[in-house]
Amino acid sequence: MVFITKKMPRIISDDERGQERDYAGLLAQLTDADPAARRWAARDLLPYRDATAALVAQLQCEQDRSVREIILTSLTRLGGAIAVAGLVDCLRSEEAQMRNEAIEAMKALPDEVAPIMGGLLSDDDPDVRIMAVNILESLRHPMVEDWLIEVIDHDPMVNVCGTAVDLLGEVGSKAAQDALIRLKQRFGVEPYIQFAADLALQRIAKG
Repeated sequence: MVFITKKMPRIISDDERGQERDYAGLLAQLTDADPAARRWAARDLLPYRDATAALVAQLQCEQDRSVREIILTSLTRLGGAIAVAGLVDCLRSEEAQMRNEAIEAMKALPDEVAPIMGGLLSDDDPDVRIMAVNILESLRHPMVEDWLIEVIDHDPMVNVCGTAVDLLGEVGSKAAQDALIRLKQRFGVEPYIQFAADLALQRIAKG
C-alpha cells in the first residue's frame, strides 16, 4: 500500500514574524508563494509609506481574500494618491468581490477620495459612476448633496440617477427639491424614478 503524504503549507510563527526584517525583505515576502507570508508582509509594511505602490500592485493580482483584506487595511491607513489611484483601478475589475472591497476601502478615505469624486461621477463607465455614488453613502463630506444633485441633473443613465436619488432620499435637504422635480420631468416614463423621487421629496418635506 502506498501512502501519499500531503505537504502542509509553511506556517510563520509569531517569533519568526517578530524578528527584525528590512524593507527589501518585506517586499519580497509580499509576493511569497505562501499566503501567510504575504499577510504578515502586508501588515509589517505599514510603517513604510514607500510601500504603497507595491501593496497596490499585489492587491491587483492577489487571489487570496484574507491577504487582500490585510492589504486593503494597510492601504487605507497609509492613504495618499497612489493608494486611491490603485483603488480606483480596482473599481474596474471584472471580479465583483474586488470592486466591493475597493468601494469599502475608499469610504474610509474621505479626504483623499473627495478631490477625485467629480471625475468618478463623470466617468465614461456608468458602472463606475454607480460605484462612486455608493462611495458617497459613507463619505461624510460636505459636498455629498451637491454631487448627488449634479448627478440627477446631468447623468443620462437612469440606473445612475436611480442610485443617486435613493441616497438623496436619505441625505437630501430642501436644496435638492428643485433637482428632484427636474429629474421627474426628465425621466417621466420611468416608474422607479417617479417613485424614488416622490419618496425623497416626501422625506425632505417632513424634514
